Amino acid sequence: MNTEKKWFKLDLGAKSNTGATCGCGKSSGGCNSHSYQNLPSTMETEAKDGFDQVFDVKMDRRTAFRKLTASLMIGAGAVSSSCSLTTSDDSKEKAQIDWEEQFKGNYKLMSDEEKKATVDRLVRSYQLRKGKNIKMSSQNASEDVLFGYAFNISKCQGYMDCVNACVQENNQDRNSQMQYIRIHEIEEGKGFQFNEADDNYYHEVPAEGHFYMGTQCFHCDNPPCVEVCPVQATWREEDGLVVIDYDWCVGCRYCMAACPYDGRRFNWSTPEVPENEVNKNQHYLGNRMRKKGVMEKCTFCVQRSRSGRDPACVEACPTGARIFGNLLDPNSTIRWVLENKKVFRLKEDLGTEPKFWYFMD
Repeated sequence: MNTEKKWFKLDLGAKSNTGATCGCGKSSGGCNSHSYQNLPSTMETEAKDGFDQVFDVKMDRRTAFRKLTASLMIGAGAVSSSCSLTTSDDSKEKAQIDWEEQFKGNYKLMSDEEKKATVDRLVRSYQLRKGKNIKMSSQNASEDVLFGYAFNISKCQGYMDCVNACVQENNQDRNSQMQYIRIHEIEEGKGFQFNEADDNYYHEVPAEGHFYMGTQCFHCDNPPCVEVCPVQATWREEDGLVVIDYDWCVGCRYCMAACPYDGRRFNWSTPEVPENEVNKNQHYLGNRMRKKGVMEKCTFCVQRSRSGRDPACVEACPTGARIFGNLLDPNSTIRWVLENKKVFRLKEDLGTEPKFWYFMD
């Protein structure tokens, strides 16, 4: 077997991000200072040992990839040093953060310490990229809390304040006009026929002879969206919230197809929010900035609800048609509604057990 070691030559010519050269007079190809043979001895040893570990030792593909990339990073750092190139501390820190983000696990499986470290990285990353500060939480579900929602059809006048508040609170994409909430304008006497409803009305409301009904994610106790996810990127939390790990989602949209309530949204492009409109009070599982090609949806404003506040849509509703609270609290308004009003849920025959009820005065 041929055991001859083959080394790689790194070129930091004119195409380098810094646009600098090593001083040898050549922008590519170049002098021997571009090879491992002339690196500082300790760096050369580390880089070569890295390649030996990857190519001479049996290991799984993931470990091999990490070791190989680490070796390349060592070599690149050494070459930059020998060529008198400098990289800012912030750039190095950002590169390290990006590297660690690539190999983090599923949020659902993280320990509390790992969750905090993940959140801290994202906060620091935002500071480095934007020069701004954000507050991000990894707050878990509280004991003896099960969130529920009720919608008073008699009171909703179709004003859309809830929709606008949701968009702003949850950093939804402005370009595509993504909306987690739908307000359906339905002609009286037609029942709940959403296929015949107008969801994009542009006229004065309330319109005579019509009623209004809102839908969003219903946070089912038996959510079909969770069952079909092939990578476990979505799940039900202990307080009843059905959440998504955006960084684990692969964008297959199985959950979107499985949801019987049209509660899921897919972003076809990177969400764009003007910097002065970004809500900087965020939760990892809620309104943090998302990447392109993943699922999104209502989370009952987890960044607010787990802090004892109502979701933005409830707070913004001018008619009091929306009610939110802890189903396990016998003194909560939501419990009073369930016990004293004639309530119903959509598609109850499916067995999804949505925690979203409708009623009329």
